Amino acid sequence: MNRVLALGVSLALAMSLAGLAKDKKKDPEEIGSRDVGRGVNFYSLEKEIALGKQLAQEIERQAKIVDDPVVAEYVNRIGQNLVRNSDAKVPFTIKVIDAEEVNAFALPGGFFFVNSGLILRAESEAELAGVMAHEIAHVAARHGTRQATRGQLVNLATIPLIFMGGWAGYGARQGASVLIPIGFLSFSRAFEAEADLLGLQYLYKTGYDPTAFVDFFEKIQADEKRKPGTLSKVFASHPLTDDRIEDAQKNIQEILKAKPEYVVNTSEFVKVKARLASLMNRKKVDEKDLNRPRLRKTPGSGTTVEGEEKDKKEGSEDERPTLKRRN
Repeated sequence: MNRVLALGVSLALAMSLAGLAKDKKKDPEEIGSRDVGRGVNFYSLEKEIALGKQLAQEIERQAKIVDDPVVAEYVNRIGQNLVRNSDAKVPFTIKVIDAEEVNAFALPGGFFFVNSGLILRAESEAELAGVMAHEIAHVAARHGTRQATRGQLVNLATIPLIFMGGWAGYGARQGASVLIPIGFLSFSRAFEAEADLLGLQYLYKTGYDPTAFVDFFEKIQADEKRKPGTLSKVFASHPLTDDRIEDAQKNIQEILKAKPEYVVNTSEFVKVKARLASLMNRKKVDEKDLNRPRLRKTPGSGTTVEGEEKDKKEGSEDERPTLKRRN
């Protein structure tokens, strides 16, 4: 009888402790002092960082990085502010990729890429920050290497490489120019739900309006309705958008105490977004000009292609040799 009683007490204590741990993960005041990345993981933190760095270098070799200093510094600053208010235990390197897809993805070890298409799709700084907070949560909870440990990724050298995942799975395409192992970005439903939960808290603690997280979900839902089945066929591992919206709204109501004010948008976001749009439009015009067929004048023919004579006149001053008088 005593042994049964002792077993019952131990079980009750274990359940109580489990409840406390669960509550801690849902308490924004505990951010930074809780181990959200705990779980079976064959990768040490150092190995995880090294792996992420290797994958990031491969991405940078294949993708075009937006190196405009104003855009790059702004996006990095938003991300680093969120990282400071997260459970992440690794430093973050954040860069913007020149890609139209509405997406962002973070590799193991804190290597984070934001598509230009995401910045242009977001209507406020809080929406952009919400997507970034979700990706930071994946890194903080070490989802990539924990999932790899579970056997989702057996051998880096033999699995097919494809650009997958990210916050909503937008822009997935076979034979993409950016190639990353599928197991590091196509997370389980449980990991996606956890990233939503943690990301909401990081967004909230940083001072942003957490409802912006839901606002962007609804945008994704509207996009999906315009192109039915786009996500469901490719991303069966992602929770349905309706479920994620409902869960996010529930978490906002239950675990986030209302604040008197939140950051929703800034004039800097508006300026940076306009600057990025201008850069992207200029790039399209330049690419169009480069792809346009050009005619060349045959030497001695006496014919001139329209615009060539003008270019020749404009360049004549620069092309004329400069004479220097002897002393």
